[in-house]
Amino acid sequence: MTQIDDLQHRITAALDRVTQGVAQIEARAAAAAVAPPAPEGGPDEVTRLDEVTRLKEALEEEKLANAQLEERVRRLHETHKHELEAARQAATPEPAGPLVDVAALDQDLQRLRKANEMLRTTNEELREALAENVGEPHLINKAMLAELEGLRAARAVEIAETQAVWAALTPLLETAALEQEAN
Repeated sequence: MTQIDDLQHRITAALDRVTQGVAQIEARAAAAAVAPPAPEGGPDEVTRLDEVTRLKEALEEEKLANAQLEERVRRLHETHKHELEAARQAATPEPAGPLVDVAALDQDLQRLRKANEMLRTTNEELREALAENVGEPHLINKAMLAELEGLRAARAVEIAETQAVWAALTPLLETAALEQEAN
């Protein structure tokens, strides 16, 4: 947008210069019409005619350059408008389905709860066996398996939560990136 504003400022300045040049030419032409003509074929008249011709050519060049700049700014405005519209459409999330697999997340949470309950039960049995000075290896193995299952379930829940956050942030990040590029 700053490029468009800069170009618009430059075009406005160029138009002001053209307007001032036209006003000067008109003032000189009016002064020449009021002033008594120099003798026919005098150096002043030739110089004035050359200057008027040169100024008319410069005015035509400025008008052409101004028209080209105005056309360029118009195209930039259109292109910018189309790019912003395309970016908005691309950044709009598709309502095709849920971004997060809620069923899978719930399943992982249930698995975690079950593993934690199994771990608590096994640890209680192990404590009771140790209190009676009866070391039962199968209780130790059962506790370790329950702990491993709890860790696996916790990891699965963390992955599902991370994917949910990622799915929610992705459209927002894409929109922000497109807006950044547009500016």
